[in-house]
Amino acid sequence: MNDHLAVVDLGYGDAGKGTVVDALCASDPVTAVIRFNGGAQAAHNVITPAGRHHTFAQFGSGTFHGVPTHLSRFVVVDPLALAAEAAALGNPFHLLTIDGDALLATPWHRAANRARERRRGGARHGSCGMGVGETMEYALSHPDAPRVADVTSPARLRARLAAVRDALGPLDDVPPLEDVVDAFLAFGRTVSIVDGGHLDRLLGQGPCVFEGAQGVLLDEWRGWHPYTTWSTTTFANVAALCPAFVRLGVVRTYTTRHGAGPFVTEAPLDLPEAHNGVGEWQGAFRVGHFDAVAHRYAAEVAGGVDALAVTHLDAPPRVPGLRICTSYELDGARWERIRPGPAEDLGHQAALTALLDRARPGDLERPDDWADRIGELLQAPVLLESHGPRAGDKLFRQAAVV
Repeated sequence: MNDHLAVVDLGYGDAGKGTVVDALCASDPVTAVIRFNGGAQAAHNVITPAGRHHTFAQFGSGTFHGVPTHLSRFVVVDPLALAAEAAALGNPFHLLTIDGDALLATPWHRAANRARERRRGGARHGSCGMGVGETMEYALSHPDAPRVADVTSPARLRARLAAVRDALGPLDDVPPLEDVVDAFLAFGRTVSIVDGGHLDRLLGQGPCVFEGAQGVLLDEWRGWHPYTTWSTTTFANVAALCPAFVRLGVVRTYTTRHGAGPFVTEAPLDLPEAHNGVGEWQGAFRVGHFDAVAHRYAAEVAGGVDALAVTHLDAPPRVPGLRICTSYELDGARWERIRPGPAEDLGHQAALTALLDRARPGDLERPDDWADRIGELLQAPVLLESHGPRAGDKLFRQAAVV
């Protein structure tokens, strides 16, 4: 790998970004894994050749290979969740740098997130319950929202945390202010906090991998509103950080979705998940046929992809009923394309959600070569085939390297 590369999920998340990043870091020297969206709600599963499993959240998925992680300014940093993840990994803080301008998620953001979902009852939008959306929403209306650099100033940190508490409270199950201040100050003494120039230096040292969180079909502006995330899941943040990079889109051989929202190709397929299930906040883990229509839309609104990583290629031989959906039936019409609407038009996205709730699978097929057919349907070459969870289960197609 000679170029910077960005890994983006073209579905609803859970397509295997972590295992793809792990394989990239195992196959070639990588200067750093750079996180460019989301926060502690990421759940990227990696299994080592020896069988060790870890679900990466804020640390990059190249950590087992000793590849440094940089959390860019677009990441919502949760110091408490980060401390727990670091402990599970053996505290590899020497591999971590964090942009001081990144937002801080606090226990009040998390509690407000969970309280909001409880109030929705059976009409939940779906959430990981980590407060990432509340952190982003609070920052939009509060210029003094706490940021990572604030942990270097006890007085400023205390004032900004108190402002969050007062604005979002009263809330249950949150620790006292002084306990949070102490924990965040300890975080500041432990991690390496850097400015924006650090990322430029990393990019100048050698190839970096940008690791995305969640998926394009959950994007804050392009997903099926309101069943979306408060995060830009396309390549847009990477483009703001890096002048040139290869765009790698990740898809499974079957489409999945955690929680509520449209899912046209959902089907009762026997596809058990080792590391995904029903979550208290996310809801059920749903599966269905490969949705070429939705994934084509994702690639289009993401600005296109240079290559694909196709994961779970071990599934089709085990599940004879699995198919690829190449069109929808909607109100008597056949849809092969979901036409993107204007940028940042949530009204259009909500109307699209209502349409997709009525859509049903149209044409279904079962190809002989799943990777080639998916590449043909999404009009991009397949760079990586994944036939299992470990790096050794990956096949790189050299002809597809761009």
